[in-house]
Amino acid sequence: MNRVTSTEYDSPVGPILLTFVDDALVRLHVAHDGLDVARAEIARRLGVVPEPVASAGRGLVAQLDEYFDGARREFDVPLDWRFVRGFTRLALEATLQIPYGEVASYGEVSLMAGVSRAARAVGTACASSPFSIVVPVHRVVRADGSIGEYGGHPEVKEYLLSLESDVVLGEALRASA
Repeated sequence: MNRVTSTEYDSPVGPILLTFVDDALVRLHVAHDGLDVARAEIARRLGVVPEPVASAGRGLVAQLDEYFDGARREFDVPLDWRFVRGFTRLALEATLQIPYGEVASYGEVSLMAGVSRAARAVGTACASSPFSIVVPVHRVVRADGSIGEYGGHPEVKEYLLSLESDVVLGEALRASA
């Protein structure tokens, strides 16, 4: 029997519910509608109410702190892909190739995933990602460079892109000084 746990993380983009099956992240949910709604949604999807454990995902919590402080560029956490299948998984795995502080269009991610002309499917994959932030779907933008909706919260996407851009710019300025 798998152990299903969750913990809350207070982030600059809002409260986040982190849910784990054993030690693998199964869902990172920025809880725009509240933590209770996020808890109910994950319990429905998993068929079990996650046990709230403050120490659950301690490593990921530290990594999120580092990311939001501008000290981490990628995450090292096992992912439980049970909610992701087929092309959606290919598209999400392709977003992991987008360098920190950079963006790629939905069409470019489609090509990275090995399927040409599937930009809309990439958009759907990004919108349904159970691993927001950890799998950097915020780095995927429209062909015209505009950022898009990001699950109805473009301000979160703008924040994450600005955070990364500011870190990269600061490093470049320090290097040239």
